[in-house]
Amino acid sequence: MRLRSTTVLAVQRDGKGAIGSDGQVTLGNTAVKHGAVKVRKIFGGKVLTGFAGGAADAFALFEKFEGHLDRYQGHLKRATVELAREWRSDRILRKLEAMMIVMDAKNIFIVSGNGDIIESDDKVSAIGSGGPYALAAGRALLGHTEMSAADICRRGLELAGEICIYTNDNITVLELDGEGTGSPEGNDDEG
Repeated sequence: MRLRSTTVLAVQRDGKGAIGSDGQVTLGNTAVKHGAVKVRKIFGGKVLTGFAGGAADAFALFEKFEGHLDRYQGHLKRATVELAREWRSDRILRKLEAMMIVMDAKNIFIVSGNGDIIESDDKVSAIGSGGPYALAAGRALLGHTEMSAADICRRGLELAGEICIYTNDNITVLELDGEGTGSPEGNDDEG
């Protein structure tokens, strides 16, 4: 059985950033968990991360990534490049099945085990089963409303959940302000 789950959406607006995810974990054709938390604040709350894929794999990647952030004194782009390089070249890490979004108040990157680093050029990024739906909703809301980054994130995930069977409406949103300090909004349960 293939583990399928998650929609993660990251949005930046007016010097603020937000990342959110739904809480559904699906195994085969069964939803096995509804309240998983797939977004985290790391590096003293200055960086937000979200994952799609295997939870154990994602936690290993979070740890590696935070180590790179410490090593490069919070320089997000450099830490992201080093994570992607290590993820692709290490024989054990290469087997991890996950994707990540990492962001601070200025940048959003999607990172994969293939060595891919995709920098958002429109202040919105999404991954996971419902990622394309959340991305479309996020872009439309960013371009045609005055909603905050956190509100766009929440509404984009709600819209994705109406379409994607692997996305539910148990949403967690974390927010950064322009200073890079995080403030949680939503569910604080552990995944």
